[in-house]
Amino acid sequence: MSSTTEAVKTHTNTWRVVDIVVCAVIAVAVGLLFALWAALWSGFELLFATTFPPAVALFGGVWVLAGPLAAMIIRKPGAALFCELLAAIFEAVLGSHFGVVAVFSGFLQGLGAELVFAAFRYRKFTLPVSILAAMLAGLFMGVHESIIYLAEWSLGFRVAYTGLAVLSSAVLAGVIPWLLTRMLASAGALNAFASGNTGREV
Repeated sequence: MSSTTEAVKTHTNTWRVVDIVVCAVIAVAVGLLFALWAALWSGFELLFATTFPPAVALFGGVWVLAGPLAAMIIRKPGAALFCELLAAIFEAVLGSHFGVVAVFSGFLQGLGAELVFAAFRYRKFTLPVSILAAMLAGLFMGVHESIIYLAEWSLGFRVAYTGLAVLSSAVLAGVIPWLLTRMLASAGALNAFASGNTGREV
């Protein structure tokens, strides 16, 4: 019994070549999305410039998508942090006007998601866990951006921005990765991963 359990743990926590490749593919795909989002961000800001500027954070959940998505699919320690950071690096390489700051942001956001999956010892990948991971990543993002980008705003606006960033992250980077994982698993695309068997997870 002990040797069987140990074998399962080793299989679960040890990275394989396929894990690295898929993580890189996710990072590149989301990095492209990040670059597009960066190009559109000024337009998003204009939508709320004369009404309620913090509402732009409703689009912010996309920035933390890579970490929860990678963790939900690959289910290995470090997947959320590695993929979010790699996606941010790719965004910067593509010429995002956020530059190297995007890389540090990616690290913080990936760390936020990673901490939640680690708290559950990489054993629970349910919808609530995915949402919690996205929310903590969104909190890290909101606080960080309130400090480096929004220092001229009132405290109330910065708190509102952070709260809306957490809400947006819960949906765009919490619910959506969970749904995508279930859809891919149902299609048989994740048979090489533990996430390929998600039938009983809620």
